[in-house]
Amino acid sequence: MGRRRAAADSRRDAEFAAFTAGAGGRLLHSATLLTGDPAEAERLLTVVLARVYADWFRMRAEDPYEQARSELVRRFHHRPWWRRPRGGDLDRLTGQERLVVTLRFFEGVAEEQTAAQLGLPADRVRAICARATATLRSRPAPAPAASVTEARTTAAQQRAARPRNTHGGRADAPSGTDAGTPGTDGGDATRDPAVAAPVGARRQGSHRYEGTP
Repeated sequence: MGRRRAAADSRRDAEFAAFTAGAGGRLLHSATLLTGDPAEAERLLTVVLARVYADWFRMRAEDPYEQARSELVRRFHHRPWWRRPRGGDLDRLTGQERLVVTLRFFEGVAEEQTAAQLGLPADRVRAICARATATLRSRPAPAPAASVTEARTTAAQQRAARPRNTHGGRADAPSGTDAGTPGTDGGDATRDPAVAAPVGARRQGSHRYEGTP
C-alpha cells in the first residue's frame, strides 16, 4: 500500500511539474492583469497552484488548466472589497471589468462560460465588456491643472532663466559665429541634412499601449 501511494505521489509530482512548466507563465500573466501588481500576482498564483496540487487526484480527466483558471478567478472575485486592484495595463478598470476583459480577451473564454463562472447574466457580461473596452480605447483623463500661483511662479522662473544680451543682439546666436552662414570656417551647415532637417522631420520610433485588449 505504501509503495503504491509513493508511486502515485511521484506520478502526480511529475505531472504537476510538467503542467506548471507549460501553463505557469500564462496563468501568471492573467494574475498580473487582474491584480495589477507582479508581486501580488505571484502570491495569488502560488495559492492557486497549491490548491490545484492538493486536488490533483480528484480532477481525474478534468483539464488542470481550467481548474487553475477557475480557482484564480474565484479567489480574485471573492477578495475583500477594500483590496481594489491598481496599476498594470488595466489600471483604469474596476475589479469586475478586469475579470471580464481577462477572461474574454486574454483567456478567450466564451461569453456564456464567463457569465456562468462569475454568476452573472450573459447580457450583463456583454455590457461590462463593452464598457471596459470603451474605457480602454478612450484617452486618459487630463492631469489636473496647476493653480494660478504655481503657473505664475513657473513662468517667472522661466523668464529669469533666459540668457540676456546687453548689446541688444540675439543671445543664442553670437555675431560672426552663426554656423549657418556661408563663408565661415564651419562652412554652410545647411548642407548637412542632419542639421538642416526640421526637428519635426527627425522622428524617433515609439511604442505605446493601445489600450485595446
